[in-house]
Amino acid sequence: MIFEGLSERLQETFKKLRGHGKLTEDDVNEAMRDVRMALLEADVNFKVVKDFVKKVKERAIGQEVLETLTPAQVVIKIVNEELTALMGGTQSKLNISSVPPTIIMMVGLQGAGKTTTAGKLALSLRKQGKHPLLVADDIYRPAAVKQLEVLGKQLDIPVFSMEAGTDAVTIAKESVPYANSHAADVIIIDTAGRLHINEELMQELTSIKSEVKPHEILLVVDAMTGQDAVNVAESFNGSLGLDGIVMTKMDGDARGGAALSVKAVTGCPIKFVGMGEKLEALEPFYPDRMASRILGMGDVLSLIEKAQDVYDIETAQKMEKKLRKDEFTLDDFLDQLQQVRKMGSFEQILGMLPGMGNIKKQLEGVDVDFNGKEIKHIEAIIRSMTPQERADISVINGSRRKRIAAGSGTRVQDVNKIIKQFAEMKKMMKKMKKMQKSPMGLGRFKLPFMH
Repeated sequence: MIFEGLSERLQETFKKLRGHGKLTEDDVNEAMRDVRMALLEADVNFKVVKDFVKKVKERAIGQEVLETLTPAQVVIKIVNEELTALMGGTQSKLNISSVPPTIIMMVGLQGAGKTTTAGKLALSLRKQGKHPLLVADDIYRPAAVKQLEVLGKQLDIPVFSMEAGTDAVTIAKESVPYANSHAADVIIIDTAGRLHINEELMQELTSIKSEVKPHEILLVVDAMTGQDAVNVAESFNGSLGLDGIVMTKMDGDARGGAALSVKAVTGCPIKFVGMGEKLEALEPFYPDRMASRILGMGDVLSLIEKAQDVYDIETAQKMEKKLRKDEFTLDDFLDQLQQVRKMGSFEQILGMLPGMGNIKKQLEGVDVDFNGKEIKHIEAIIRSMTPQERADISVINGSRRKRIAAGSGTRVQDVNKIIKQFAEMKKMMKKMKKMQKSPMGLGRFKLPFMH
């Protein structure tokens, strides 16, 4: 889980603070020592940690804090505000030109995920009503042009490329009139990955910048490289002048030091974060929401936005009718599972719920699968059933259970478990429905799908 170690350490520190009725200066100093160690262990830049702790301490030791009735809460509020400020304060949006096309130039090291990120960004912009054009400008990596073309076809987004041997500056330059003649209002230039110490290739980027005058230069960096990501950002910013950073593989970096350091060190805001391999897994970066998640306060706004993206109103209304008539089947259950899966991994969803960031710790030893394998087993079991079995579980006898287990590559016990859980869920739904009808029951209580 993102920032897992840091989040646990900080929450433990604040738990100690809450144990005090009033805070002394020594209490604050001890807490700040813990915060300092937690940030350093999360691979946050040393100078950034030093400045951060100094700011928090200065604010926390003020008499108005120490004399409040809930000083621990005030200290947590200060840490939250300073973490938010450290990561940029507010969301930093793309610079969209008032006169199209908006030109976005993607730069970065080899292997940072630039080409995939270009595709993800194009998809995100299309969802906002834009008409993006992807430009295959990586002339050095074998099959780089082909990779972008395959991605473009998959997303149904046009890709501009030129014959082999054309230089990168010419390709970028020629993409502009092509975009104008094909009604594209955003150009995303996928440049070649390069080492920031390679002067010749860095000069090529400078030439592309001079020729097409991009409205946005985005550096794609791998969050899992930690402080190296910050050093790369500093170097690229010095050579090119960056407008923003896209941090990939954020879901795989439990420490998160790069995300906390990069704005303070380079002055460049993080504009997007990659939270998984799916092409929809590129999210705008909100410093306040990320700070809230780090402190275990959750990120309900992002969770709601994810739900709205995948939530099908028509399906929900059909589901409501089925629930009312007691016609909810295993097919419907499978549909609901798939809706939830579109929102991301359960681990990501739990991280957005207040107080649930360290749920894994609380559930140690409990049979809960956070990586979706159990859900895949459930899907396989349900898909191995006949339409009659999915509609009416009472027909599933012993021999049918053996056939379903064999067909889904699972055990008979697994099939029994799913059937039992589904039967219990239906019983609970019946009870809730009765309570809704009863004048002494839930009254205005609504089922999740009912409006």
